[in-house]
Amino acid sequence: MRLLAVIICLLLCGITEAGAQLPRRGPRTTVQGGIMPKPDTLAKLTAMDSLLMQRADSLLQDTVLRDSLLRSGIDSLLLKDSLISTLRMQTRMDSLAIASADSLLHQSQPDPVDYRSELRPRKDTLSLSGVSWLSAIAPGFGQIYNKQYWKLPILYGTVGAGLTLFIHENNQYKPLKRQYDAMTLNSTTRTPELDALQTKMIRSNTRRQIYLGLTIASYIYFIGDAAINYQYDATPIKRATTLATICPGAGQIYNKSYWKLPFVVGGLASTIYVIDWNNRGYKRFKKAYELRAAYDNALNDPNIVDKPTSSSDEFRGAYSAEFLKNLKDNYRRNRDLSIIITAGLYILQIIDAHVDAHMKDYDISDDLSLSIEPAFNYTYVPAEGGNRPTFGFNISMKF
Repeated sequence: MRLLAVIICLLLCGITEAGAQLPRRGPRTTVQGGIMPKPDTLAKLTAMDSLLMQRADSLLQDTVLRDSLLRSGIDSLLLKDSLISTLRMQTRMDSLAIASADSLLHQSQPDPVDYRSELRPRKDTLSLSGVSWLSAIAPGFGQIYNKQYWKLPILYGTVGAGLTLFIHENNQYKPLKRQYDAMTLNSTTRTPELDALQTKMIRSNTRRQIYLGLTIASYIYFIGDAAINYQYDATPIKRATTLATICPGAGQIYNKSYWKLPFVVGGLASTIYVIDWNNRGYKRFKKAYELRAAYDNALNDPNIVDKPTSSSDEFRGAYSAEFLKNLKDNYRRNRDLSIIITAGLYILQIIDAHVDAHMKDYDISDDLSLSIEPAFNYTYVPAEGGNRPTFGFNISMKF
């Protein structure tokens, strides 16, 4: 662009000098009205020269501006390359520092305990929860899956014997219960026959509950046995949680937290007893309320000629129907609340077994240590245009 501007200037200068040297004929002068106008040829040439010079100056200015921008772009690219190289160097140094810290950390810490069994699960194996659920549906499945066939006769023998005794005792209890309900339907007057029948019914019910409890205990035991002897991929955490789900307190026993067992078993046993207590009270006052309400309806019914002289409930009309209804509702509310508390305790002991199994490997030793080490690093300083070394200290605390 500069060369073009110089050539244009030379051409203009040559044209001007040639015009000055060549002889010219002046334009014809015409006089009109006594006034002679000036010739305008020289003025036109001067204006053309001025325009050409302005164009050349503008071209020169554009060229200078473009060169300045080009130099600025080159400088910015050089600065960018410098920053990129600095960042790469800083990243490389950070990576080396992290790798060194990781190696020191691995050297100072022991190898984690691997709870995985040597027998890794295959695609056709069942999980621990799957084996437990199938054992609950089909007793003995867990023993068959674990190839402990010798336990099957014990399982079916104990469960079958307990279930047989329960069914036999239940068949004897039901007639006694129906007879007792028939005798106390219209009156709760205590008679020797009623007392003897009630005693016999209570004993039969006690034996029935014992047989049922033994059957359920044997059933639950063999489900837990299948979970404990599971041979594939199962950590102690999963085993403890599964056992606590199957039987309350089994997870605490597996974690060897024996001191928690009285709280778990005692708490659940207490809430179950409270449920039974409130349920019996609810049934008792429900029946008393029904008899008292029937007595009040008979007194207020004009169609009944023979009015009853007193209520046939066990309190002999000492309490009103409204009072008995309130007692019935209170026992029912307490029973329902006890059921909710029992469910909460059951879930809580599962969570406790799960967390306790996690905490078995948590380092809670008294090893407290503090280490201070010198540190050296490079930091990019924009004002100085490069990396500068920095010195300091690394402080690490182990607790």
